[in-house]
Amino acid sequence: MKEYIRLEILKALKKLDYPEKEFIIDEPKDKKFGDLSANIAMLLSKELKNNPREIAKNILDNLEMDSHKISKADIAGPGFLNFFVSDNYFKNELLYILGSEDYGKLNTNYGKTANIEWVSANPTGPLHAGHGRQVCLGKAIANLLEWTGYKVTREYYYNDAGNQMNNLAKSIRARYEQIFNPDFPFPQDGYVGEYIKEIANKIADEFKDKLVNSSDLEFFKNFGEKENFNKIIKTLEKFGIVHDIFYNETSLYKNGNIDELKNIFKEKNLSYENEGAVWLKMSGKFEKDKVIVKATGEPTYRLPDMAYHIDKIKRKFDLIIDIFGSDHFDTYKEVLFGVQSAGFDTDKIKVIIHQMVTFKKGNESFKMSKRSDNVYYLDDLIDDVGIDATQFFFIMRSANTHLDFDVELAKEQSDKNPVYYLQYAYARICGILRNAEENFESFKKFKLEDLNLDLIKDEYEMNLLKLLSRFPEEIEDTAKTLEPHRLISYLNIVAESFHIFYHNNRVLDLENPSLSFARLCICKAVQKILNSGFTIIGIKSPERM
Repeated sequence: MKEYIRLEILKALKKLDYPEKEFIIDEPKDKKFGDLSANIAMLLSKELKNNPREIAKNILDNLEMDSHKISKADIAGPGFLNFFVSDNYFKNELLYILGSEDYGKLNTNYGKTANIEWVSANPTGPLHAGHGRQVCLGKAIANLLEWTGYKVTREYYYNDAGNQMNNLAKSIRARYEQIFNPDFPFPQDGYVGEYIKEIANKIADEFKDKLVNSSDLEFFKNFGEKENFNKIIKTLEKFGIVHDIFYNETSLYKNGNIDELKNIFKEKNLSYENEGAVWLKMSGKFEKDKVIVKATGEPTYRLPDMAYHIDKIKRKFDLIIDIFGSDHFDTYKEVLFGVQSAGFDTDKIKVIIHQMVTFKKGNESFKMSKRSDNVYYLDDLIDDVGIDATQFFFIMRSANTHLDFDVELAKEQSDKNPVYYLQYAYARICGILRNAEENFESFKKFKLEDLNLDLIKDEYEMNLLKLLSRFPEEIEDTAKTLEPHRLISYLNIVAESFHIFYHNNRVLDLENPSLSFARLCICKAVQKILNSGFTIIGIKSPERM
């Protein structure tokens, strides 16, 4: 409906020879001012040097609204154009919802491709609970992009070289050696988790003592990488996440991407050597130039990350999304600057930074570190609260705000638990429909063409229909901002409105089967919207709870 009103206003502007401007169409806080309101007149006032109410009147006089969609339009306040949507429009939208397999699914981005790279944890161990926010954000955003028509490539990038992987290799070798010689020293900066011992035991089971005193760190690194990735992939599969591409840093060296980028910087006179290291000129946009190759000859993280993003650009995606933790807030800007300096357009790259998570059990908070035994793994969290609560809690707040994850609340089976509240609304509807199907023979005869829309007139019924008709716009707005929590907010309002409707209306009434059927249709429509919303945010739609 917003788009319909927008187009009609633009037609009126053209007839009046008024300039086109971006304007907002939103819901008035007070329902007496209609269903939707536009601020176009105030925006044009300065440019046209005229009173906004006069401009609004001129626009209103030139609007050609379909009365089946807009029952009334008027002017309020300093010059707002207010629109009252016809009840018949919402009633007919009910038919559309019930007759559509996937109401709200958009073709806005049909034919376009999107790449979303997320999780991307180095395979130095299983995913810890802190990774969960990124895991769940990426899952929901990928679903959301597909719902708007994108063909989505899910990608996982990881560093299989560098100090972290060397420390992994040293840690596994030490634990392996300790099986045969308990006094073998463990590296000071090694990973001490139990999973390291498990990997070492697997090596001992397969190779016995053949690798004792071995200096082949590459073997231990590769074995550990494979084992850890198997665990990571199994954890992701619990969420239904399957990445299309696993892209490792080593391939950038093998394919010549790193050397090619170094040559570009050199040819453009953007890099220079100082004290044996190679520096990238940052053109005054940053406090100082940055090292891209250390004096040891080892690249810093910036160079392969730049080469990797250039590779993604060359694959010609229409949209490229990176999801990073807050520790990347400054570094990603340096990486994109390097990509731009090399001559590549970064306009299609969208970076989402999520803030950290604090996990609480009651009043107690706990932290995680792979280099201590006190690690709360993502699998542990799933075991504690379940997949749906894990997925929901990680995305129910804006990514750019700190998140307190209350483990005890996530386990609670009551309306205090936000995911339980939503899923209960869905299960309640399933129970109502099941009851009608099983116990009321007269309702089985009804078909959609028997629905009498004139019977729908109660304010709670109409409020619910108005909310449901907003679903496509909510999808569109959520997709534009890539903020899944906005969809959760909408679904909460739908669930609340349904409970109010159900409390104030008798749905199953043998004495009035036609009205009962109409209200059952409303229940079915709510069920469909909730189910679609749950699919996008990545939780199940339970029929019983």
